[in-house]
Amino acid sequence: MSAPSAPRPSTGPAHARIIGVGGYRPSRVVTNQEIAPRIDSDDAWIRERSGITERRWATEQETVALMGAAAAEKALAHAGVTADRIGCVLVATSTHFRQLPALAADIAHRIGTVQAAAFDLSAACAGFTHALAVAHDLVRGGSAGHVLVVATERMSDLIDHDDRATAFLFGDGAGAVVVGPSDTPASGPVVWGSDGARSAAIDQSASWLELRHATPSRFPALTMQGQTVFRWAVHEMAHVARQALDEAGLDAAELDAFIPHQANLRIVDALATALRLPAHVAVARDIVHTGNTSAASIPLAIEHLLTRGDVRSGGLALTIGFGAGLSYAAQVITLP
Repeated sequence: MSAPSAPRPSTGPAHARIIGVGGYRPSRVVTNQEIAPRIDSDDAWIRERSGITERRWATEQETVALMGAAAAEKALAHAGVTADRIGCVLVATSTHFRQLPALAADIAHRIGTVQAAAFDLSAACAGFTHALAVAHDLVRGGSAGHVLVVATERMSDLIDHDDRATAFLFGDGAGAVVVGPSDTPASGPVVWGSDGARSAAIDQSASWLELRHATPSRFPALTMQGQTVFRWAVHEMAHVARQALDEAGLDAAELDAFIPHQANLRIVDALATALRLPAHVAVARDIVHTGNTSAASIPLAIEHLLTRGDVRSGGLALTIGFGAGLSYAAQVITLP
């Protein structure tokens, strides 16, 4: 018996670089004189401690999505890259106050990308540098020809305007860059890390769960149009799954397992049927005993299949995740 096929490796250019940049500054200018009375201060005190003389604060209409999209369009124009060439949109933000869907999916739609991968990255003030490092790796790894990195914040929504330590420091705005291939080295290796022992130095005064307990009727809970999601998942995700197999240069018969997001058992079974999977391909049905655990569902299902011995280490599995946005991603992986 011949050795099983392996998925084709991802390949990309040797180097990547920023090829375009754009920015958006809100229309409202806020001076130190406007802020000072609320924090028992004055212009001189603020200038002495920060060097800041004014900042921009967004109007109600200048949302994080609007500002991010405006900056993105400028970056695309500067780079001479059309939106349909963007393979991935990364958004760094701490002030998108919806847990889902990702702000990146909204911005990707606004600027006219064509089925670009889109996800948010949360690393507070270091968000842009983290996203930039990821973007370079995505281009060099071949996962995306061009990556759009957007950093957009409405810090005026997050700060306590009566807090003498922070109220004067923060402003609103958005910046974006396009990262693409380069013939020569154009960025150094990223140096990054974290220091969790000092995490309280910059913190949030309360968790969203405390809001739930304080005003339960107003808590921003998840909503879903079940039938719409079901039809979309069954019909569209089968096509995406087949594309992932094609990209890997594999046939369904070469798989050891099919591990979709555990959204609903009916969706899992319908996808397995649509893909015409052979009987030997193990289908993850962890939903039955674990429920829909959102982003955790695929790794939990992988663990379950391996622990039960339903699949072998080193086997090939087709994974596909889908959900709010409506976002999706499929990939053939080698099981650990």
